[in-house]
Amino acid sequence: MKINLLYPVMLLVILSLSSCLKSSPSVNSNTLADVTVDLAKVHQDIKVLASDKFAGRGPLTHGEKLTISYLATQYQSIGLMPGNQKSFYQPVPMARVTPDQSMQLIIGDNTFNAGSDFTARTQQVGGSVSLENSELVFVGYGINAPEYQWDDYANVDVKGKTVVVLVNDPGFATQNDMLFTGNAMTYYGRWSYKYEEAARQGAKAVFIIHQTAPAAYPWSVVESSNSGSRYTLVDSDKNINKLPIMGWIQHDVAKKIFAAAGMSVNEMQKYALSEDFKAVSLGESANLTVKSNIKNAESNNVVAKITGSVRPNEYIVISAHWDHFGTKQTENGPKIYNGAIDNATGTAATIEIARILMARHKTKPFERSILFVNFTAEETGMIGSELFALGTIVPTKSMVAMLNIDGMNALDAVDYILQYGNGMSEMENYLAASAAKQQRKVKMDPRPQNGLFFRSDHFSLAKQGVPSLLFMSLGDTDPEYISHRYHKEEDDYSAAWSLGGVEQDINLIVDIASKLANSSDWPRWLADSDFKTRRKQDIK
Repeated sequence: MKINLLYPVMLLVILSLSSCLKSSPSVNSNTLADVTVDLAKVHQDIKVLASDKFAGRGPLTHGEKLTISYLATQYQSIGLMPGNQKSFYQPVPMARVTPDQSMQLIIGDNTFNAGSDFTARTQQVGGSVSLENSELVFVGYGINAPEYQWDDYANVDVKGKTVVVLVNDPGFATQNDMLFTGNAMTYYGRWSYKYEEAARQGAKAVFIIHQTAPAAYPWSVVESSNSGSRYTLVDSDKNINKLPIMGWIQHDVAKKIFAAAGMSVNEMQKYALSEDFKAVSLGESANLTVKSNIKNAESNNVVAKITGSVRPNEYIVISAHWDHFGTKQTENGPKIYNGAIDNATGTAATIEIARILMARHKTKPFERSILFVNFTAEETGMIGSELFALGTIVPTKSMVAMLNIDGMNALDAVDYILQYGNGMSEMENYLAASAAKQQRKVKMDPRPQNGLFFRSDHFSLAKQGVPSLLFMSLGDTDPEYISHRYHKEEDDYSAAWSLGGVEQDINLIVDIASKLANSSDWPRWLADSDFKTRRKQDIK
């Protein structure tokens, strides 16, 4: 637990700062003169959401009940309407799936152990899932990308088989800017895509060969992320159409598998980059049974609305996930993962943006509607946004654009704004124009190889064709954050934060949202992709 003796001191600091924080100017904030960010209120919202009382805001916990009630109350007090008919909540039916780690993967004469050698999990919730003498097929990067003239599944039938694929994409492997997008990861390089495509191809299982550099994280992250509990949406068929088995294997394990087939994994990696690549049967079969403990439950997104006066059925979406990792029991007692930066800052910002935009709306109503959505279970697979993207509350074809916040700069204001993805959509033009009002430059993502554009809730909507911007400052203004506090118990609230960066980004988001809400523009995708195709189908 945190040291509660600090609370009186922190309270005095907040009270003493509140008068000067309340209208503290951001960098060149006079360019958006009618926007006044109440920093004392933002401080208070972050402090409450990241308090020990909220126990790390874990989905399906008492911390969730406190969090969603707090958010609904704040939106209602501001004057927003419920976003889901008469409710501020969108129920999210989920299952918590915990794979039994005693399982073993048997391939030929080799037996591999869960955790140290491989990971395997399932999203199917009807019982155990098994591989019985399932043929192993190497399909390169496991990519079918027409816009890049690339199809690893050409002329091969993998129905019912187990496919082995490489992590990331050919652009990263070659560092060739003319191949995919070079060093910058595309969605085709993400593990989630590889599972989705294999499911479309009818595969029974996928094992991704891990390597630290192209994955952007060590094996320990793969093991910890896949050996414990994960959440999944649950449909009426108990997810029977989901990929049965989703797995990773250590690179050394891949070496043994390929060697048993008379092949070299390094040579096959090179072959996977050639124009004449064809999927290769490894001449071995996989045997594995994945048993899981299944717990069904219901979490909630929080949805609030400002109704447009002219085109109420066209929506600007402003979002942030409310969840974090909750409380974990250890030998030394409970550890609370309060997630102050990730993402109490973003959640608090949506409340403040709602307050500012509602005040503008009362003075001069917006033409379009604005939805404020706080998603559940982002940290365990973007589950809340996945459900929202199904369009049961608002069809995605009615969503003009999405502005998603995931971890803000709680320190001083800076003279730049980070842009994730390059040449993705016309939303980048809106970002540049509003940043220029603040005399800020647009700075490209310094770590494009990590594919952050594909790793937060906005991407669930992007996959359905909704152009999006991600606002994230994790580790950029505070280099110590990633190594010492990110996804750790130490991500705690500090009354000493200036919130200069939060203030200027709130101003920026308000400006972009206001423009879009009073415009007839439908921002377009620029890069050829499934997202662009989906948008063209929706916007005739």
